Amino acid sequence: MGVDRSPSDGIAMTQALQLFRDGPVTRLRMSRPQVHNAFDDHLIAELTDALVAVGADAAVRVLVLEAEGPSFSAGADLNWMRGMAAASEEDNRQDSLALARLMRTLDELPKPTIARVQGAAFGGGVGLIACCDIAIGVPEAKFGLTEAKLGLLPAVISPYVINAIGPRHARRYFASAEIFDAEEACRIGLLHAVVNPTALDTAVKRQIDLLLKTGPAASASAKQLVRATCAHADGARHDADNAALIARLRVSPEGQEGLSAFLDKRKPAWAGQERS
Repeated sequence: MGVDRSPSDGIAMTQALQLFRDGPVTRLRMSRPQVHNAFDDHLIAELTDALVAVGADAAVRVLVLEAEGPSFSAGADLNWMRGMAAASEEDNRQDSLALARLMRTLDELPKPTIARVQGAAFGGGVGLIACCDIAIGVPEAKFGLTEAKLGLLPAVISPYVINAIGPRHARRYFASAEIFDAEEACRIGLLHAVVNPTALDTAVKRQIDLLLKTGPAASASAKQLVRATCAHADGARHDADNAALIARLRVSPEGQEGLSAFLDKRKPAWAGQERS
């Protein structure tokens, strides 16, 4: 079941997911507070479908991922886990591939993404945060990669969590399954900032406003540049690729407008999309 897309100022809803549009900003809100926004196969499919649609929408500049209720996401839904425990290895493999597609779709979304973390996140919920470009949380939020307590490991989300917190911290928290607080999440890189609950929306809006001041193509391509830089083993080839990238950006319409605006001491055309 996918999410019906709505006009820019409208709202689309399913039982598990809400989509809000506010000009160039889209908000995806997980809406299963009764189970702490835990994943099941339906929510995974809905999130994936919604992200694919957002990624293809040229009018969207920024995506905010958020959740309803006291928790951001408790990870896997217990009833869903119970069902998968009784399923075949092949069924479990296909199920895990669906979760992997969700995480990769979010991680590679061609839009800047912000995680608004208003509460606890465990397992796959931590994976969603790690896949976002910017993550802001509240002091009360708790986090955990608790799969080892069940004799499992956070395998599907591991590439994104390791990229976010680094291999050293990942080795600790994957193995110990211990719970850590927002201060620690910020220290190790899972969160970028920790703010009081009353300041959370202001902090998210500040990031949105900063992103809307940047060139749309440049902002959307930033994560691709970071990914390519981290993956590149051939230094000379990487230098050539980066030189080609900046040359392409400089002569593009967006690059020309940005440079002209800077030299003319005026705002670029896209800055008119700022919200009040």
